Amino acid sequence: MLKDSDRIFQNIYGLKDTSLAGAKAIGDWDGTKKLITKGREWIVDEMKASGLRGRGGAGFGTGMKWSFMPKDSGGRPVFLVINADEGEPGTCKDREILRNEPHKLVEGALLASVGIGAGAAYVYVRGEFFREAEALQRAIDEAYAAGLIGKDACGSGYDFDMYVQLGAGAYICGEESALLQSLEGKKGQPRLKPPFPANVGLYGCPTTVNNVESIAVAPTILRRGAEWFSGFGRENNTGTKLFCISGHVNTPCTVEETMGISLKELIDTHAGGVRGGWDSLKAVIPGGSSTPMIPKAMCETAVMDFDGLKELGTGLGTAAVIVMDQSTDLIRAITRLSRFYSHESCGQCTPCREGTGWMWRMMERMADGNMTVDEIDLLEEVSRQIEGHTICALGDAAAWPIQGLIRHFRNEIEQRIVDRNIIKKAAAGAAA
Repeated sequence: MLKDSDRIFQNIYGLKDTSLAGAKAIGDWDGTKKLITKGREWIVDEMKASGLRGRGGAGFGTGMKWSFMPKDSGGRPVFLVINADEGEPGTCKDREILRNEPHKLVEGALLASVGIGAGAAYVYVRGEFFREAEALQRAIDEAYAAGLIGKDACGSGYDFDMYVQLGAGAYICGEESALLQSLEGKKGQPRLKPPFPANVGLYGCPTTVNNVESIAVAPTILRRGAEWFSGFGRENNTGTKLFCISGHVNTPCTVEETMGISLKELIDTHAGGVRGGWDSLKAVIPGGSSTPMIPKAMCETAVMDFDGLKELGTGLGTAAVIVMDQSTDLIRAITRLSRFYSHESCGQCTPCREGTGWMWRMMERMADGNMTVDEIDLLEEVSRQIEGHTICALGDAAAWPIQGLIRHFRNEIEQRIVDRNIIKKAAAGAAA
């Protein structure tokens, strides 16, 4: 279990003062000027050495991503874009940072911008997070007033500006290139890659897009050192992480813990255990609604990091743990997610535009038991044809929950079909 002194987020529950004075009291903005003056190369190298992998779901190395930014932008401005869209069902960590520790994000944006050579950062906030956007704007205003950002930020000679932009609640804008399109005032649809944002990003300029948590942890990593951060977790899965635990647990929460903690310990220690006890557990979605569920047997030994969950055929994603006990209708639950992904498809790619709707309609029939056993295989086959065949990962996100259901709970699907047929035969006999 992570010690309180090792937690990066000291006020994630908002129990302390969230103003600039309160942020400084818990260690934010401490020696920021010194960190800036160490220079771009040092910042990037330190982030690489820390082993921090993006906390938005993909898990790409943060320091490596920063290193892709060109040293010479050819006279073009350079931007940092922070993804605060957080549209993944089950995920609620970034909004806690925006609401309760916004100064960590502001300071992180400054240091990250120094690392990539950016003069401005844009925070794209999910439209429903109106109060969170207000809290972030207050923190930005305080930082400007104190001379921490703006011209000669922290007295370092570095000029840096920061802006907040509210989205309109579209899930697709959580994809980095769709987010850039939306920021530019265009329809939020993913772009083909290459070119990648590091070369042609916001307004055609070099841009790095990072998740809120990835940026917010940067100041503490740089202050306490890469070796400190990499000392937590396993190789290639280092550091601490915010986990969101919801569903059938006694105390749903967002908590910071060590990468590699066991799923069982995470639930029992921080979420008060499964409702009705561990034996009542049926399945868990471990990384947000787009990751395949795993059954209770796998949950016993599941390790909560990128590689540990990959070995189980699922993923860490955003580390949004959705717990489902024996009372859950798993087929109906995945049907609901299928409807969500069908609704949120931007319609640009044919496999996603047509396939997500088709899968949702099949899932509705499956939930009612109104299909044949052969159609289970057909549904899985179609999900494989969608997976990996779209510009962005929304097609994958729609396919994986269905694949997880069929992989682990096919017997439950087949039993529902059998039960439906028995009812139909009984009804036909009664009518005769």
